[in-house]
Amino acid sequence: MKRRFIVIVASLGLAVPCLCLWLWPPDLIRIGSNYTAKIVCSNVFLAGRDPDEVLSTDVQAPGNPILRIMRAAVDRTRGVVRAGLFGVIGDGLAVFRPGTGCTVMADGRTGDVGLTAAPAAAPAAPAAAEVGALWPDGDRVMTEAALQDVIASDVLAGPGMRAVLVVHDGRLLAERYADGFGPATPQLGWSMTKSVLAGLIGILVKDGKLDLTRPVGAVMRWPDGDVRAKITIADLMAMSSGLRFNEGSRVVSDLTRMLYLESDMAAYASAQPLLHPIGTVWSYSSGGAVILSRIFQDAAGTDPLGFLRQRLFEPLGMTSAVMEPDQHGTLVGSSYLYATPRDWARYGVLLAQDGVWEGREILSPGYVAMMASPVAASGGVYGRGMVWRWSTHDIPSDAFYMSGHDGQTIAIIPSKHLVILRMGLTPVRENYQPDALVRAVLAAFR
Repeated sequence: MKRRFIVIVASLGLAVPCLCLWLWPPDLIRIGSNYTAKIVCSNVFLAGRDPDEVLSTDVQAPGNPILRIMRAAVDRTRGVVRAGLFGVIGDGLAVFRPGTGCTVMADGRTGDVGLTAAPAAAPAAPAAAEVGALWPDGDRVMTEAALQDVIASDVLAGPGMRAVLVVHDGRLLAERYADGFGPATPQLGWSMTKSVLAGLIGILVKDGKLDLTRPVGAVMRWPDGDVRAKITIADLMAMSSGLRFNEGSRVVSDLTRMLYLESDMAAYASAQPLLHPIGTVWSYSSGGAVILSRIFQDAAGTDPLGFLRQRLFEPLGMTSAVMEPDQHGTLVGSSYLYATPRDWARYGVLLAQDGVWEGREILSPGYVAMMASPVAASGGVYGRGMVWRWSTHDIPSDAFYMSGHDGQTIAIIPSKHLVILRMGLTPVRENYQPDALVRAVLAAFR
């Protein structure tokens, strides 16, 4: 009898905490659950990858203890992915819609995403016949052994590499892919998305619909008496708005809360208090980029998806590119652009060519130079158009690069007509930097 009593008490002692976790999961578990659902959803429906492989490789393998015990279930018919701790705790939910990709549903309901897909939605991935005709002058493999040795080097490519591309004078010279990935596999650029958003803003500046020096208080509904109403587009692009935003990615931070717990990310980011005087302190902020996404959409008109495709993706032939929205319908311009490596490289070529593509002026002359010009408050490491800069003498002074979480980089060197892409799944603990790869490619052209 005593033994049975002990067993009952022990069972209750285990069941009650589990029930509490199921009913009221803490934010950290909810974030992990929605992150899992989102990553699995996008990679299954946009990239065509196996859900179990995505779960084990992209979600669980990088090492976060909570993510290692996440489980996900995919409903391909409805375009729904549910995830949670052991598959039951956390209420993670992401929903796929053709043309807009996957969206975290922060309220746990499979409702419609606020942004309606344009009728002419881009395909999830380019067909096999299209892959060989991505570049205006055709593809050719550079026969020089030096460049082949560079892209074949595991040390230069870094751990977790999934793609390395070298483009010179707009021609694809060399490429390498990890097993399971190829020219037709869209990959997530994470914060490289910010640099694409800067280009979209540049198109609207060229159209006269946006002014970088204009305060954005009216768009974000900051009242006239609120000092935040004086923040400009330029301040946000330079990461110098002064708004508080904790960019931590492994804890419950402003970043993880915004991406995985908030249905209206721009509203969350714009509600943050002013921590520093405007324009005086550089502080990297995905929240600022999402505010810029809302500003872009308001200025683009009633069909921002159509604008994005017709004015940028289609002219460049970026047929695989999909920028995903939040539940409110704001494109997540801080983090969520999927595209094949070749399509990512196409955007790099546009920047290397001063915003001109096949003779067509996409961006105003000088806009790319402005993007790459240093933000003084960053100590010169960050550009005014959401790109990064090198400060080393052995990389040309006009070089800059797009950078994203887990080792996504595109180096743009206008003076050398070079674009060097490296994508993968490389956690920050690996300390990988693209500098050695860029130097090696440059050396191969000497």
